[in-house]
Amino acid sequence: MTSKLNGAEAMVQMLEAHGVKHIFGLCGDTTLPFYDAMLRGDHGMTHVLTRDERSATYMADGYSRVTGRVGVAEGPSGGGATYILPGLIEATESSYAVLGITTDISVGSYGKYPLTEVDQDRLMQPLTKWNTVIKQSAHIPRMVRTAFRAMTTGRSGAAHLGLPYDVQYDQVDPSDIWADPKHQSYPAYPQAPEQGAAEAAVDAILSAKNPLIVCGGGVVISGAMEELSRLATRLDIPVATSISGQGSLAETHPNCLGVVGSNGGTDQTWELMEQADLVVFMGCRAGSTTTSRWEAPTAAARIVHFDNDPMVIGANYRTEVGVVGDLRLALAQVNAVLDAGDQGADTFGGATAIADIKKRKFDVFRKFAASDEAPIRPERVIDTLMKVLPPDATVVSDPGTSCPYFSAYYQLPQAGRHFITNRAHGALGYSLSAALGAWFGRPSSKVVALMGDGSFGFTVGELETVCRCRAPITFVVFSNSNFGWIKASQHADKDARYYNVDFNRTDHAAIAAAYGVKSWRVENPADLERVMREAVDHDGPTLIDVVTQPLEETNAPVRRWMG
Repeated sequence: MTSKLNGAEAMVQMLEAHGVKHIFGLCGDTTLPFYDAMLRGDHGMTHVLTRDERSATYMADGYSRVTGRVGVAEGPSGGGATYILPGLIEATESSYAVLGITTDISVGSYGKYPLTEVDQDRLMQPLTKWNTVIKQSAHIPRMVRTAFRAMTTGRSGAAHLGLPYDVQYDQVDPSDIWADPKHQSYPAYPQAPEQGAAEAAVDAILSAKNPLIVCGGGVVISGAMEELSRLATRLDIPVATSISGQGSLAETHPNCLGVVGSNGGTDQTWELMEQADLVVFMGCRAGSTTTSRWEAPTAAARIVHFDNDPMVIGANYRTEVGVVGDLRLALAQVNAVLDAGDQGADTFGGATAIADIKKRKFDVFRKFAASDEAPIRPERVIDTLMKVLPPDATVVSDPGTSCPYFSAYYQLPQAGRHFITNRAHGALGYSLSAALGAWFGRPSSKVVALMGDGSFGFTVGELETVCRCRAPITFVVFSNSNFGWIKASQHADKDARYYNVDFNRTDHAAIAAAYGVKSWRVENPADLERVMREAVDHDGPTLIDVVTQPLEETNAPVRRWMG
């Protein structure tokens, strides 16, 4: 550490002190001091130059999801600050730790109508878990520590730090450069439930005849997968998930029912939601998608709710037992209670019920997956992915056409975060960028990004970033020449009155090839497996443009469209 330290150098050293290894971002006038500090500093961090600030936050989001560490994105003032917003709100609402750093105009020019002036403090306040614009350089170390503390403790989420241009040049005391190592990953300082909560939850579960566990993203975020598996196996209780909850159990686990709800759920999996006399929500907010707009659990069902956010308990359902605390610690307590009571297995017959449901569900799936129809059925794409991807692959999907099919039918063979999608706000253009962040976070895993052609158009420019980084990601475009989700909603809810949802067919393979991506266009179903194996095995970035059946004509696993 030098005897003199300016604000930009202090910011770099504070990020290093918090264990940051990758920063995703885009240069601008107000970032000059920060970039110079990054260039001259001996910090071991890699800065990934992106082509859009929105993409930078999506990359940071994907990185955070696979690593359990804070993802960091940065951008300049003005437009950069507004572009960075979508990724921050997605991270906050999905409970992932992402830090957005936006440099700003000088404090001394506030209110003088300088170029790119925007009130970053007010802009970011409603969209982040914690936010500040730093007005004095001496505050930088303390504000960075506060941001990391906010992001990693309790319900994790995004934070924002504004760093004005002149503050980046002002002096900082080097002795204040330190960090709590616990805040390098999350959940930090996890809290156990109050005494007696686990016992009450066990009593409620054991008193039910047809209980069902429904897991959200909180199970994977807290690392509670092993404890959940122990509980599910010993009680032989069925476990369903939301889309965000996929990975709570391996989907090959005999007690894993799969996704329930209006997106990615099927009529078969919904049966257990309707039949349950007690539903145990775990790290799941019981929102509109998982409950098919609160159609089930039924009014007669009792509710037990585990979550580390007390605001979630009782928000949508009258709750008999609320267990507030870290999911891993809470489920460890539940298992300890069952151990003490010597509760045996084969209690609820979940595995037998699930085997029947999955047989019926996959009988339908296999019929469509084997189809030689053209355009290619989405089921065939998912079936082919299951044949060619390694067990530890990481799949990132946009929320459009690919998401419900993957969530309903792809059988993830491992627990943990191996499927990523932006379910909180569902912005298109997420997967192409987030896949690169996931690859930086988990380079040993084969990363595949799925998207519709509408989504492809949002962030196609990041193919240059992927090629520059030499990331061996495989991109699969479901090409049907429309915004499929909306067109299917117009089909279902507006008597097929279509308005402004179609666009021209694009040769996405040719576009990707122009960036340097090895690419294929597939129209014949017989070619799909051969091409996909070649793409997955290639040691560089690849893209497969699959001409697929329009979503409004498919047997989509969507229980009810918007309307």
